[in-house]
Parts: sequence; structure tokens; C-alpha cells
Amino acid sequence: MPSDQNIRNRVVLVGAGPGDPDLLTIRALRMIEQADVVVYDRLVTDEILSLVPDHVEKVFVGKAPGRHILKQEEINALLFELACKHKLVVRLKGGDPFVFGRGSEEAEFLLEKNIPFEVVPGITAAAGCGAAARIPLTHRGVARSVRFVTGHYKEGADLDIDWASLNDPEMTVVIYMGLQNLDAIAENMIKAGRAANTPAAIIENGATPAQRIAYTTLERLPETKRQGDFKPPSLLIIGHVIDVAQTLNHE
Repeated sequence: MPSDQNIRNRVVLVGAGPGDPDLLTIRALRMIEQADVVVYDRLVTDEILSLVPDHVEKVFVGKAPGRHILKQEEINALLFELACKHKLVVRLKGGDPFVFGRGSEEAEFLLEKNIPFEVVPGITAAAGCGAAARIPLTHRGVARSVRFVTGHYKEGADLDIDWASLNDPEMTVVIYMGLQNLDAIAENMIKAGRAANTPAAIIENGATPAQRIAYTTLERLPETKRQGDFKPPSLLIIGHVIDVAQTLNHE
């Protein structure tokens, strides 16, 4: 890896993890502390933002389903503008920049503009929230594979998912950004052959003090969401690892 001293005017795409500052990588913390400006998303917690030095400018470009402070093209343009002015621009994203974080799109843009960039991985929500909830993603004899799926597509687009590929009873399915389309997700998975009574969980604000968890089944996921009034950011985990989790959470 090139030394920090030999790189000038670059953008670093930093994964902030699921929200707990203790889950930041050392590299992520170092970049935050050395930044000239930090461009951050809605999922970056106040606790992590408190690590940004007081003299460093913080620019909020947060996005929520259907509500954008800036469009992605405008964020790209902002990164270019800031990179022309500052030695170190930190683009701080919740989770991992390259797991449903659109980090690769920003990297492509920076490459086109000849702006040097680096990617600092973060703990993705599936791993961070799963661990915080004591839900393993794999377990010998229970789950031999795990599948990450996005449950949110751009406005006007259908959920173009190969539902039959999620049928393996020994597969854990983790759905990011799935609350808005939860009824369709549960219905399509069951129609495609996944057992309706497959254990499932909703994790809201995972790995933060505001974490909430509800255990349910695939067919009851929509009802559980409505009864519990779950809001984004929430993660869905579907599979028999939920049974293991309930054992691990029994104290």
C-alpha cells in the first residue's frame, strides 16, 4: 500500500461499519482523523462522526428510500470538486462501501476523472448486525451458505430477483433495505418454494444502542414488521440459523 506521505489529493472510500465506533477498522479511524473533509451518509452514526476532528468540515449527503439530499450524480460531482481543493477527502459510508453502498460507482467516476482513490473496507451489516444479535450466518449442519440480496431497487423498477435460487433450506438469506418491499419479498420467496415457516428475524439499528430484534417466520415477516413498527435501517435474516441464535441468546 502506498504511504500516506506519497499520495496527494485523493478520495478514500471508507466503510464505517454498522454503527458502533468500536467496530471501525484501524485504517478507517486513521483516515477519519487525517481527513481534510468528510462526506458522509445517513447511516453513519453520531458516535462515529464525533471522531472527526473539530476543525474538519463535514458534508452530509444522506439518502433514504425516496428522499435524497443529493442525487448520486451530484455526490460524484461534489467528490470531484472537493478532491480538487483538499489533499484527503474521506467518503464515509455505513457498512462496507462495496456491499450495496454504491462505492464502486463512485470509484468508477473518480477513475474517469483521474482522481486517485482508495477503498477501506468496513464490517457489512450482515456480519455486524448478525454478531450483535448473536445470529450466525453459517452453522455446521444448519447453514452451509449465505446470500446477500438487496430488497430495494431504484424507483419504478421491479424486484428482479431469482427467487428460486433462494430455496436451499441450508442457505441463510440476508436482505438489505427490504422493509419497503417486505410483503412482495415474503410472498415471492414462498411462491418459489421456500418454506413458509422458515425462521426469520428483523434487526433494526443493529449494533447500536437502539438495536431492536424480532423473531418470526418468513410468512409472518410483513405482520411482524407492522406490529413492531420497524423502520429503516433494518436488516432481514431468513434461515434456520435463527434457531441457533435463539439458543445463543438464552441466558
